[in-house]
Amino acid sequence: MTTAWGAPVLARFPEDPRDRLRAWDASDEYLLGHLDREEVPLDGTVVVVGDRWGALATALAAYRPTQITDSWLGQEATRANLARAGVEPGAVPLLTTQDPPPGRIDVLLVRVPKSLALLEDQLLRLAPAVHAGTVVVGTGMVKEIHTSTLNLFERIIGPTRTSLAEKKARLIFCTPDPELVRPAGPWPYSYRLPDGIGAVSGRTVVNHAGVFCADRLDIGTRFFLQHLPQPSSERPGGLRVVDLGCGNGVVGTAVALADPRAEVLFVDESFQAVASAQATYRANGVPGHGEFRVGDGLTGVPDSSVDLVLSNPPFHSHQATSDATAWRMFTGALRALRPGGELRVVGNRHLGYHVKLRRLFGNSEVVASDRKFVVLRAVKR
Repeated sequence: MTTAWGAPVLARFPEDPRDRLRAWDASDEYLLGHLDREEVPLDGTVVVVGDRWGALATALAAYRPTQITDSWLGQEATRANLARAGVEPGAVPLLTTQDPPPGRIDVLLVRVPKSLALLEDQLLRLAPAVHAGTVVVGTGMVKEIHTSTLNLFERIIGPTRTSLAEKKARLIFCTPDPELVRPAGPWPYSYRLPDGIGAVSGRTVVNHAGVFCADRLDIGTRFFLQHLPQPSSERPGGLRVVDLGCGNGVVGTAVALADPRAEVLFVDESFQAVASAQATYRANGVPGHGEFRVGDGLTGVPDSSVDLVLSNPPFHSHQATSDATAWRMFTGALRALRPGGELRVVGNRHLGYHVKLRRLFGNSEVVASDRKFVVLRAVKR
């Protein structure tokens, strides 16, 4: 990526030579070009929010910006890209959306996220650190910036306008208003689950901003909850279960409620998701053992150490449709499962997960299906 501050070589994480998706896009280039053309002073505290693969933080590394992200993969990509650019470890602070933000912000750069709720949550968290002289610039592709996006900036930070589009990207310019009375944020948000979905019927679910379907139970998960494996008495100590891509943790919590002997590992690459899963688990007073981990799927889980993996894999990487995440989840499950262990997934019928499972496991069985979703199981031989 060519910028006024150099031409860093950038990659997504984990790196895959077969992946043709870049680690930056036109919105990153537009923002960096604007900072250069307008000679925006960067000698104060610079905060970069939602930097997807570290393109902005790496390009501006000389100014030691603070990056704030919800993505563990994005954070790891930033570390790798900074190292590739010769930046010393720790020179660019890397924070998560769950960490306290800096107390003062002089330049706030916002890569508009896919989730409007996450944008709202982050702007509300950062607004107290913004002052009248703070330069606030947002960026995103035209299809990502809507009237509701601009209204959030206006309501939480101050008067807002947009740029002309350039290469299908657009900038957001926001002037901080110190006198603005900001609304209280609704996050984290809790609601009662419906009946008829097994062990979690009528239970409480807790969602931090940005978690998939944070204000309701999505229909895919609802279908999955009705077709989870029943508790087993085969192992006295209970099963070792992984809720892979756990989101708000409702699936893993259902397992733990149905079988208090089970040891459940909740894993997601989203810091917001794992915080939600932990809150959901605690809100329901689950008597079993739960472990919560932010990371790349089953990386770090020992080989042949798991009895059951449950997953509703995502099929998007930001705005791009991709099966790369699902493929990594499936291959990780095959490695981590014990012989005889089971991977059970739910997905839209058109995704064709049964083909992938047969290629990897040598078997795939339909547990249940309807017009939209299918629940599949594959057993490690």
